[in-house]
Amino acid sequence: MRLLLVEDDVMVASGIKLGLSEAGYAVDWVGSGERALEVLQQESFDIAVVDIGLPGMDGLELLRCLRRPGMDCAAMPVLMLTARDALQDRVQGLDLGADDYMLKPFQLPELLARLRALLRRSQAATTAVLMFGPLELDTANHCAGIRCGEGIQARLQPIELGPREWTVLEYLLIHAPKPASKDKLLQALTGWDKEITPNAVEVYVSRLRGKLEPHGVALRSIRGFGYRLELQVS
Repeated sequence: MRLLLVEDDVMVASGIKLGLSEAGYAVDWVGSGERALEVLQQESFDIAVVDIGLPGMDGLELLRCLRRPGMDCAAMPVLMLTARDALQDRVQGLDLGADDYMLKPFQLPELLARLRALLRRSQAATTAVLMFGPLELDTANHCAGIRCGEGIQARLQPIELGPREWTVLEYLLIHAPKPASKDKLLQALTGWDKEITPNAVEVYVSRLRGKLEPHGVALRSIRGFGYRLELQVS
């Protein structure tokens, strides 16, 4: 998942970015509302974390701009961060279109849980477990497996995934049965400060095929576009 962090405090931003990156997010950081608005008009993100107390254009004004009709990012989930404990600030932010709020200081596990909830909601998913045929991806506990058997005899055969394999598979599962473009997968894998070639997506897709196809889950290539999860017909 690609995340935009909008925070002017360098130390706070560095800590948040490190924690989110270790959790598997591709995090890009900007330090002002003006820069965030510029970036969001040019590139796409799955979610944004925005501090209210930004210099110049503050987080509330940025949110007002993002929710304007016609903006490509108008439906993007936004979680607001604030050191302000004023009820009116939170009410105003929610009325302007914020999806959630967190007061500083906060614990990283709670931030991660809230982000997962917002992403599930934005993709119309109501559970932390993403499923496709026998494949299960538990986003809360960060484990994947193949469901074998039925009823009380069912068991989950674990699948070992590297961090980027996880990112690709999670993106494909969230959008299944629709295809995912190669460009979107590339954006989900990396941010501005990391270099990765388009061929890297093919590498991770190939690795996933080797782990999924023996269990009846195929990764179909769509020429000139990207990939889609499909169930193999026996």
